[in-house]
Amino acid sequence: MDQANPFETPRTYSLHRAEYLVGFAVTTGLMIAHFDEIRWLPAIALFLYIDLIGYIPGAVAFRRSGGRPIHKAYYVLYNVMHSLITQAAVAALWCWLVKPEWALLVLPFHLFGDRGLFGNFMKSFALPFEPVRQPGYLRLLDDLGLAHPGPVGHVTDPVPRGHVPVRGPVPRADAAAAGQAPEQAAVAGQSAARQAEALR
Repeated sequence: MDQANPFETPRTYSLHRAEYLVGFAVTTGLMIAHFDEIRWLPAIALFLYIDLIGYIPGAVAFRRSGGRPIHKAYYVLYNVMHSLITQAAVAALWCWLVKPEWALLVLPFHLFGDRGLFGNFMKSFALPFEPVRQPGYLRLLDDLGLAHPGPVGHVTDPVPRGHVPVRGPVPRADAAAAGQAPEQAAVAGQSAARQAEALR
């Protein structure tokens, strides 16, 4: 869902990001190989426009919100501008209206870098615009017996601002409240421990 709450195990999240790092490495290699053929003014403009439209307005609104939710339009702008589909359409239009050129490599370079290096994926309406650790994700890690990794791109957890949860955290039920006999609870606990060990 975001880099603070991927709702994946840390290992599968790292593997997910690694796929984009491969794309980032390929586009970086192509940019280096064709460095002299890239028109750098259009390349810089193409690189920056994604965040100027898709990220900066939401980031400013988030910081000014003082703990209140920000409009969903900021999320939509981010997701549309950071979509490989959108940027493929932009590249196709550029090839048609301007010309095919190596400067267009900055589009996948930007998106692959965001996802591979920084762990930035699409933004969910249910979460703050900027990543803030959610109790549900931490409970998931606890249930799987996994350590809490530091959020990608942050030295410490960011201060919860700019979001009001839909509801409070759901209390965890013990075996008796869930209607399980102690023997069933023990079997379930052993099964969960085996699953957690397999995921490590």
